[in-house]
Amino acid sequence: MTDIKKEELNKVYQKLKKEAESAGYNLNPDVVFTKDLIHGLLVNEKRYGYWACPCRLASGKKPEDLDIICPCDYRDSDLTEYDACYCALYVSQEVINGKKVKPVPERRPPSEERSKQKKSSSGFDSSLSKPVWRCRVCGYLCGRDEPPEICPICKAKKDLFERFV
Repeated sequence: MTDIKKEELNKVYQKLKKEAESAGYNLNPDVVFTKDLIHGLLVNEKRYGYWACPCRLASGKKPEDLDIICPCDYRDSDLTEYDACYCALYVSQEVINGKKVKPVPERRPPSEERSKQKKSSSGFDSSLSKPVWRCRVCGYLCGRDEPPEICPICKAKKDLFERFV
């Protein structure tokens, strides 16, 4: 398999943990499991040139895989609904506090559906696929089904978000 040095893995783990926490996210507290996932990300980076989710089959064509580059497009919805993302690299505070992770179903549409979605969204379209949420504290905007639990900018809680669009 691809040669990933232990020092490189530990360095990326520390960097990712710090970045996650500063943005209001949590890495899985099982350090061995988390480092195995990070190893997969690093292998995919060497293989494809980008951090394709290690739990999904990447095409090797970046434009086709943009939705599964870590952190993937499905992370926040998975965290909201299942307390973990699909590969369980990211988990909710409830999981940190001891709640068991439920199985997370695959949200990624089949490739045929994804290519149809890309064709239909190629021009400007005033209808959005997701609502836009605004943090009333700092103005941060995000497009997703639900507001984040914690604002990645100012750390305001979910109840300080309002639907913007």
